[in-house]
Amino acid sequence: MDLIQIFFLSIVQGFTEFLPISSSAHLILVPKFFGWDDQGLAFDVALHVGSLLAVLYYFRLEIIKIVKDILKSIRLKKNIGESSLGWAVLVGTIPVGLAGLSFNDYISNNLRSPQVIIITTIIFGLALFLSDRKVGTKIENSINIKTSILIGIAQAVALIPGTSRSGITITAALFLGFSRIASARFSFLLSIPVIILAGGLKSLELIQSKINVVWNELFLGILFSGISAYICIYLFLKFISKSSMLPFVIYRIILGVFLLFVFNDYILY
Repeated sequence: MDLIQIFFLSIVQGFTEFLPISSSAHLILVPKFFGWDDQGLAFDVALHVGSLLAVLYYFRLEIIKIVKDILKSIRLKKNIGESSLGWAVLVGTIPVGLAGLSFNDYISNNLRSPQVIIITTIIFGLALFLSDRKVGTKIENSINIKTSILIGIAQAVALIPGTSRSGITITAALFLGFSRIASARFSFLLSIPVIILAGGLKSLELIQSKINVVWNELFLGILFSGISAYICIYLFLKFISKSSMLPFVIYRIILGVFLLFVFNDYILY
């Protein structure tokens, strides 16, 4: 890949990973529009590593506190401080882990198509709009095990391209009465084990496939993706503290309609 392709794909991944607009859809569609060859498994892993480093660094203080409190809660056998939030993140990851193990091959072979992306982009954009009208005031620390399972089940649906992991988890949290900031923050914390699991699975596939790795491309991908993802998290949380999710809903609808026209012949065929 040339530097322009590396930079562009990295920026797309970094910004779309945490915005409610689907990173997987954009990484599938962008190479198609520009006529680029598929970026390959190794580069996808690198982009996810960059996103992971960004969210870990942004929430580093909260993560340290959560880990300490979880360890204390295990020792004392009761919830301590932020331990309940930590357990909620871990429990909320179970549904997507099970779904990924069960349906990963089917999704990869059957659902990475323009038709699916168009449908999920529009439908879940409308769902985000409806949930945003029911925005509540609950904070992320009030998320219990039952709530985390419900949001986790929603997250599992995001394995389907075009759904958006952050979009559907934020949507679920909003429907459950959480504030926009709380919904987004829990979504971002919930992304950490998911990205680790997804990256680990792709890394195993990479090792088994014995693909030749171009290390300078991977390091640049990690760097550009990480920086853009960090900026995205910061700006997104700042934006929704003062505004609604409507701009992202509009973007999803416009994107879905645009893709409908672009891939009209393909879909009819």
